[in-house]
Amino acid sequence: MNITRENRDALNAVVKVDIVADDYQAKVSALLEDHRKKANVPGFRKGQVPMGMIKKQYGKSLMIDEVNKVLQASLNTYLQEEKLELLGNPLPRVKEDFNWDAETLSFEFELGLAPQFDVDLKSKKKVTEYNIIATEELLDEEMKNIQIRYGKVSPLEEATADSNITGAFVNEEKEINKKGTFLVSDLQGKKNEKKFIGAKIGDVIELETKKLFENDHKLQQILEVSHDEIHDLDIPVTLTIEEVTKTEPADLDKELFDKLFPDGSVSNAEELRAKIKEDAEKQFKQQGDQQLLNAITEHLVETTKFDLPSEFLQKWLQNAGEKPLTAEEAKAEFDKSETGLRYQLIEGKIMKDNDIKLEYTELVEYAKGFIRTQMAQFGNMNPEEKELDEIAGRILQNQEEAQKLQSQLISQKLLAFYKENMSFKTKELSYEAFTKEVYK
Repeated sequence: MNITRENRDALNAVVKVDIVADDYQAKVSALLEDHRKKANVPGFRKGQVPMGMIKKQYGKSLMIDEVNKVLQASLNTYLQEEKLELLGNPLPRVKEDFNWDAETLSFEFELGLAPQFDVDLKSKKKVTEYNIIATEELLDEEMKNIQIRYGKVSPLEEATADSNITGAFVNEEKEINKKGTFLVSDLQGKKNEKKFIGAKIGDVIELETKKLFENDHKLQQILEVSHDEIHDLDIPVTLTIEEVTKTEPADLDKELFDKLFPDGSVSNAEELRAKIKEDAEKQFKQQGDQQLLNAITEHLVETTKFDLPSEFLQKWLQNAGEKPLTAEEAKAEFDKSETGLRYQLIEGKIMKDNDIKLEYTELVEYAKGFIRTQMAQFGNMNPEEKELDEIAGRILQNQEEAQKLQSQLISQKLLAFYKENMSFKTKELSYEAFTKEVYK
């Protein structure tokens, strides 16, 4: 056997594998003998069928199978030994007139090679890191929301400007059917408000999601759509009213504080306000970190220049999936995934160059932390370690769930690395201003 490689350029190569009879004949002969021992042919005793007859019937197919096994094994070994970094898988060059009876069987494979490049983390162009603060207006609103949430609710015959509406938002085309509660005063504009004044249980009201509420995040909570999606969502919905009520706000007193914090950590309105601010800015920090990671990703893809074996990858995509693609479909798929591929390569280089690794024990601990948070939401504040280990083990056996957690943990590690090794422009602003600026 002989394997050679011709580098067409820095990103494309062709590997040629020459296989001769000595590479496969012994195995084929053994398989033919085994077939001979088991063959039942009329006129011959079992095991006494002439080898010529066995070869005629099985020889070619056994030879082809064995050659393909030898070919695949030798190619894999070669690629590992040469330590080639490939994009996609080797593509065989199909020869329509291939001669399986030739003394030397020659096979060729096209390779797409990963590009070589450097990543500059000290670019003059800075990424913006947002410090999102809870404004006094937001704290006032949250204090009011808590009083409403724990207030005394009374049913109404028909809706007024200060009543609560509960109903189901429906859009069949988008498969939306979500039940939500809101204040009539939450609606944006007199036109929307007028649709509800005087409305009763059972009434069906036609609405548009665009500019439905003063705050888009109210609709986001009700419809349970992503933050990115809600700002551009412009669809008709119907709302069937199921309940009309009015709430008398709860007093900011010890009874309310004890309901909210049974541990006694909050005993007055100032402490409640401080707690709301702390919790809100903790959530803002998470959202700000996600935005920072997204911005860094875009920045690195934009500033890290390298070529890809585009033609090879499009050819590979044509037959990589369950359903073959046309050349046009493969190009469209490549164009759609190119940015993700570029960042994947950049991310891999950063992790390799800076020895950023993910140990299985870290993944287990991360999964356990995720489980603790979920269990706490259902009142189990102190689960046993053994129980956490068992649940984490089951989750990580699910390949899809394990991949999801692994991706999240790698993102955390990379963000920590970026914060230590990159400099940013810092901008402090309110949550409302942040959403307008980032998701405009």
